[in-house]
Amino acid sequence: MTSLIQRIAALKPADANGASPSTRNGSAAPKQLLEDKTGSSHLIEVVGMNKSYGDVRVLSDITFYVRNNEFLTLLGPSGCGKSTTLRILAGFEQPDDGQVLFEGHDLTAIPPFQRKLNTVFQRYALFPHLSVFENIAFGLRVKNVPKQEIAGRVEQALRTVDLQGYGKRWVDQLSGGQMQRVAIARAIVNKPMVLLLDEPLGALDLKMRKEMQVELKEMQRSLGITFIYVTHDQEEALTMSDTIIVMKEGVIQQIGRPIDIYNEPRNAFVAGFIGESNIIPGQMARDYEVGFAGRTFCCVDKRFADEAVDVVVRPEDIDIGEPGEDRVNGEVISVVFKGVHYEMLVESEGFQWMVHSTDHAPEGSRVGLSFGPDDIHIMAKSDFSPDRLHPGEGIDGPDADEPATIEEDPSGGAWT
Repeated sequence: MTSLIQRIAALKPADANGASPSTRNGSAAPKQLLEDKTGSSHLIEVVGMNKSYGDVRVLSDITFYVRNNEFLTLLGPSGCGKSTTLRILAGFEQPDDGQVLFEGHDLTAIPPFQRKLNTVFQRYALFPHLSVFENIAFGLRVKNVPKQEIAGRVEQALRTVDLQGYGKRWVDQLSGGQMQRVAIARAIVNKPMVLLLDEPLGALDLKMRKEMQVELKEMQRSLGITFIYVTHDQEEALTMSDTIIVMKEGVIQQIGRPIDIYNEPRNAFVAGFIGESNIIPGQMARDYEVGFAGRTFCCVDKRFADEAVDVVVRPEDIDIGEPGEDRVNGEVISVVFKGVHYEMLVESEGFQWMVHSTDHAPEGSRVGLSFGPDDIHIMAKSDFSPDRLHPGEGIDGPDADEPATIEEDPSGGAWT
């Protein structure tokens, strides 16, 4: 069987992020791959996977791999194809074409219950008429595991999720966070090699979500199980992941480590979706110099093939002070206190700069903004560039008052 590496070798060279550029709406999207320098084995390989519901393309030429004992997150807005990808891995959906390999073997014809993968759903799918113990033991009883072994494995699973002594409780006696742990315990008691998690923290409040983010990561490390996690929450992805795959409209936009995804976004969509960003049209006439906001700035990037570029400056990288000739000068038009910092909008030559700073400047005041070469990130132009978007469309897709296009259906279909 041809390996993923052999297939990729015949493709166009990857860029510095290990992934070839992709196009919007799935048209002629080249395959992408995160450059593997770890030496870890590839537990799962997805090669050229496509999926459509009727005339609507949901996944376009999806190619990536998952390393053993890795925490990988599929991240993107609603309808981007991340849950469909997870359902195909689990066996609840079949791709139109492409391959899903597990330890080098094709999973396509293998039913879900025979795969070494278990799924934790957003709604937990616990049995209300069974106790916590019986919920966790259900899969083992179906497999006719001996009673004594069931008791030992269930108790071990309860200890792993820190629910010792909860075995006799009913599901409706548990909090949301405890239900989520029971769902995880029911999955890990079967000793899967891979745990698939489809937005499992979506039903929890903010405080519980943050606590469970830390617990899930620690659980993954202690169990030594590969986690594939689906979320639209950028903070979750950045907090827990070893690798993030950013998706948009069924196309992989970028694959990389959290720090690389945040500091080196490949296009305006990734920059705008992962944290707050100031994205300004610019021009590069030579290496290490870029023109925008009416001035020329030093940067750390070489000149691109196309002189027209997008410039990204993160709000937290901007220093705010008195106006000056060597600064971007403007007027503060909005100030919001965020607790750890002030969020200020500064109007300058028709562009509104977002600034996050512990220094406060009142509305109506004139200020100067400064940032260094390391704070300026250069990206090639794309269909997501703010000056190339269609009317009424934002970086994340259609505006809130625009009609939705397609959402993923948990039952396997789609609706408009």
